[in-house]
Amino acid sequence: MLDTNSRRFVQPIIDMVARKLIKLKIKPKTITLVALFVGVSSAALYFFGANKYVCVGILWLSGLLDTLDGTIARITNDSSQFGTIMDITFDRIVEISIILVLAYSYPESMFVMLLLLASIILSMTIFLAVGAVSAKKSEKSFYYQAGLIERTEGFIFLSLMLILPQWLSFIATVFFLAIIFTAGQRFFEAYKHLET
Repeated sequence: MLDTNSRRFVQPIIDMVARKLIKLKIKPKTITLVALFVGVSSAALYFFGANKYVCVGILWLSGLLDTLDGTIARITNDSSQFGTIMDITFDRIVEISIILVLAYSYPESMFVMLLLLASIILSMTIFLAVGAVSAKKSEKSFYYQAGLIERTEGFIFLSLMLILPQWLSFIATVFFLAIIFTAGQRFFEAYKHLET
């Protein structure tokens, strides 16, 4: 929701940073790889007891990098289908790494963490399946479904989970329910989009 509705406000800043990186001849796939490393580093540092606010800052840095790779690819006309696959896959790896570290660190919340992972699998399955089927139907490269929970909302929830472990089960449950709602939104939208 925030990604879709706030993009026009933050995109000029992202474009400015992207153009500076383009001048340094940095490729989109390089940024994608760095975003993965930075995001997983956030989970690793949390596991080893680093300051939780530092870990959250590093997580958000990975999110910033994640917005830059696609922008650089569009500006330089260097986008590729494999780059899209890398981007989506690496995003999930970062999210999974945070959730696994939290589940390991707070075993009393492990069941809720499993539910959270299951909801992400369900939501992404619908998202990717609709994108694949819609591309074949409409001959567009990819059909993007907005929803209640997008990447920014996910980062907000992950950040709260890292910062407030005493509320971990509650925050993760709300996150789980919001993702399930998003999956339902996407499924219903897919029905309207593909069956009419």
